[in-house]
Amino acid sequence: MQPQADPFIVPFCDEQIEVLYQDEHILLINKPTRLLSLSGKHPLNKDSVHYRLVQDFPSATLVHRLDFGTSGIMLVALNKAVNGLLTKQFQARTTHKNYTALLHGHVLSDEGYVDFPIAKDRANFPLQKICTEEGKTAFTQYQVLERLVSPNITRVCFKPVSGRTHQLRIHSRAMGHSILGCDLYACDEAFFLAERLMLHAHLLEFDHPVSGERIIGQCPCPF
Repeated sequence: MQPQADPFIVPFCDEQIEVLYQDEHILLINKPTRLLSLSGKHPLNKDSVHYRLVQDFPSATLVHRLDFGTSGIMLVALNKAVNGLLTKQFQARTTHKNYTALLHGHVLSDEGYVDFPIAKDRANFPLQKICTEEGKTAFTQYQVLERLVSPNITRVCFKPVSGRTHQLRIHSRAMGHSILGCDLYACDEAFFLAERLMLHAHLLEFDHPVSGERIIGQCPCPF
């Protein structure tokens, strides 16, 4: 019997969740980097967006998630019925999300798209991989915002059409320009150029589940 691998214990995040908007139905929040969206199975990984929110909003449920290292705007439902209505919007892809990222090297085209299917990498959990045979459709639009030198870095706006796990990180690598600070998919140079994953959800557009008003929530990028 092989010994079990030591569980991954996330470091404590001392940054606070910022409430960007609140009414009786929903919250829009700014998730800090290095905070889980949902608590992990290990008791030392209890701290998370959901764990913190239910202390003040006991009925809060997450409509979607951001990766541990990703910061930015998240939508939270304050009751079960609202969660169901918002989930349908995400499933129908009537919501729109924009991310800011810093990429390794200079992206040559000012705009474009990446269209590679993504599947679980069963041999290397929790990684995902590009796979034309088993992968699910994944589509990402991008626009270059600026190109920096010393070191060569590109700031881009990503607009994911689909929402696959690790989609932006995998598609960035497929472009030949990994996201800085990415511990899963970046080359060593790209990883060590930043102290965090340089990926931030700066815009979320959706219909208010009760009023029907189109909401454009924004959360300025910290880098």
